Amino acid sequence: MNFLIADTFTASFNRLSGVDQKAVKASVFDLQMDRSGNGLQLHRIDKSKDPNFWSARVNRDIRLIVHKTAESLLVAYVDHHDGAYAWAERRRIEAHPRTGAIQIVEVREQVAEVAPPPTFDFVFPEPAKNEAAKPALFAALDDNALLSVGVPADWLADVRAADEDSFFTLAAHLPGEASEALLEFAATGKLALPAPPTADPFKHPDALRRIRLIADQEELEQALAFPWEKWGVFLHPSQRSLVERSFSGPARVAGSAGTGKTIVAIHRAVRLARENPSAKILLASFSQPLADALAKKLLVLAPETGGVVPRITTASFRGIAEQMYQLEHGVRPRIASDVVLRERLRAAAAGAAIKGFSERFLLSEWTNVVDAWGLSSLDAYSTVERMGRKSRLGPNQRARLWPVFAAVRETLETERYTTWANVFTGLAKALEGRTSKPFDHIVIDEAQDLAPAELRFFAALAPAGPNGLFLSGDIGQRIFQHPFSWASLGVDVRGRSHTLKVCYRTSQQIRRAADRLLPTVRRDSDGLDDERRGIISVFDGPPPEIRSFATTAAEAEAVRQTVEGWLSEGIVAHEIGLFVRTPELVVRAHRDRRVSRRSRDNDGSNEPRQGFGVSCSGRHGV
Repeated sequence: MNFLIADTFTASFNRLSGVDQKAVKASVFDLQMDRSGNGLQLHRIDKSKDPNFWSARVNRDIRLIVHKTAESLLVAYVDHHDGAYAWAERRRIEAHPRTGAIQIVEVREQVAEVAPPPTFDFVFPEPAKNEAAKPALFAALDDNALLSVGVPADWLADVRAADEDSFFTLAAHLPGEASEALLEFAATGKLALPAPPTADPFKHPDALRRIRLIADQEELEQALAFPWEKWGVFLHPSQRSLVERSFSGPARVAGSAGTGKTIVAIHRAVRLARENPSAKILLASFSQPLADALAKKLLVLAPETGGVVPRITTASFRGIAEQMYQLEHGVRPRIASDVVLRERLRAAAAGAAIKGFSERFLLSEWTNVVDAWGLSSLDAYSTVERMGRKSRLGPNQRARLWPVFAAVRETLETERYTTWANVFTGLAKALEGRTSKPFDHIVIDEAQDLAPAELRFFAALAPAGPNGLFLSGDIGQRIFQHPFSWASLGVDVRGRSHTLKVCYRTSQQIRRAADRLLPTVRRDSDGLDDERRGIISVFDGPPPEIRSFATTAAEAEAVRQTVEGWLSEGIVAHEIGLFVRTPELVVRAHRDRRVSRRSRDNDGSNEPRQGFGVSCSGRHGV
C-alpha cells in the first residue's frame, strides 16, 4: 500500500500550534509504520460523498483526515475536530475522467452560491471612472476544452459564467491544475496542452505537484520539515515552459512582482543540474540575504540527498566576485569606503582647482559613471552615455573633471585600494579570454539591479554555448541602477526575453493599485518592452487603504491605532511591518513605538508591551 501526503495536509498542518504539530507528526509517523491505522482509532466519515475518507484521532481535539483504499493511504488534511470533518464532508478524491490525474475535488452541491466578495475601488485623488461590465472569461471554451485541463464536470457551468472578479472566488474551489490553466488562458489567450494520462493516476504530472509519495521515514521527516511552501518553490504552468526551454544565447524572464521570476530561476538551476550530472551551476542574486533565501528554497525543491544541491552555488553578486578575486590574486579585495572616496575626491578636486561641482556630485559621478563603466581615459569619459543622470555635461566640463577622477584612480592604486566596480571589471577582463570556466551555467535573479561592471563580469563568467546565461528581473523594480544597454556589453536577450503574466503573490487589489503607479509599457535601453497589460492575479484580498494627514503627529497616532487594532485581533507583532521612505524616518518610527508603549502603560492596561516594530517580512503593513 502506497503512503502519500497531499499539499492540503501540509498547508493545514502549518496552521496548527507548535504543540499540536508535534502530536500530528507522531501520529503520521505511526500511521506510516502501521497503515491499518489500528492505533489511531480510525473512523469512517459517514456524511462524506467519498466513502474512502476516514478520520484518525491525534488527541482530544485534533483529527487527521486520510483517504484509504486497497492500494493507497493518503494523508489529506488535519484540523480541530469539527473543521476536519467539515473539510472531508465537502470533498471527494478521484481520478479526473479526462486527464486521469488524481484530484481533491470540492463537491459542488456542498458549496454555497459562488459569488465574488464585495469589491472596493482603490481611490486616487482623481475621480474614479465607471467601468463597463466585465465579460465572461471562458465563454469561448467548450466543455471538451474545460475538461481537458482538469475542470470537474460539476463545475463547468460556474467556470463558463465567471468574469475576472468572480473567477478569483471560484478558483479557490477548483483543483489547482484547473484554476492555473484557466488563469493562463485569461492572461495569454492560450490554453495549455494537458499532459497525457498515466497508468497510475497518482503519477500524473498534475497529481505529482500536489501529492507526494513517501518511500521511507527519512522522506517523511523531510516532507514535514520542508512542506510545499506554495509561494516559495511551487512551479506553475505559465512558468514551466521557461524552465524547460533551451536557449541558444543569453535569455531573460521578466514580469511584475509576484509573477514567479525567482521561482523560474530556482527551478531552472535545478533542471540544468539534473540534466547534466557533472554540471556546476551558479545561482546568484543581488544581496547576501536574497542569496540565503534562494539556498533555503533550493533545499526544499532539491533535497541534499539527490546530489543536486552540492553542484549549485548560491551567492550574492559581490560574494561570488570576492571568491573569484581571492582565487585570482590570493588575497581579499581592499574596498575603498565612501569615506575614503570622499577624502580622495576632495583632495583631487583641490589639487586640480575644480570649482562649481559639489562633493556630492563628484562622488555620484565617480560611482555611477567613471567607476561603474571602468573608464580609464578622457576619450572614454568624453563619449560615455551618462544615462539616468540629471545634470548634463558638455565636452569642456568633462575635460575639466577628468583630471580629478584620474588622480583618484591613481591614488587608490598607489594605496592598494580598489572598488567593487573595479573588482568586477578586472575579473571580467581575466575571464574573457579563457575557454575553461568555473561554472557550466549562470542563473541570475534580481538582474534588473546589475551594474554595468557586474553584468560584464557575469557575461565573461558564463560559458559560450546554449543555456550559458539566464537572467530574471523586472525593470519596474529597478532600485539601485540607472538604465543602460545590456546588448552593448554583449548580453543581447532580444528574441529570448519573456514576460510572465500570472501573479501568484500579490492580490488583485494591490496589483491594480500598483499598476496605476507605473506606465502600462516600460521600454528598456535595448528597446525591449515590459508590458503590464494582461497581467492577472490569482487571489483576492482587502483593498489597500490610503490616508493623508495634516501633521506628522496625526499620522503617527493613526499608525499607532491601526497597529494596536491588529494586535488586539490576535496578530502577533512579528507579522506586522512598518515601512518608511528613508533610514532617517526609522528613528521616528521607533520613537512613536515608545510613545505607544507609554500611553498604554499609563492607561493601566494589562496587555503585553508589544507595540509595533519595523519589519521587512510582515503580513500586515503600514
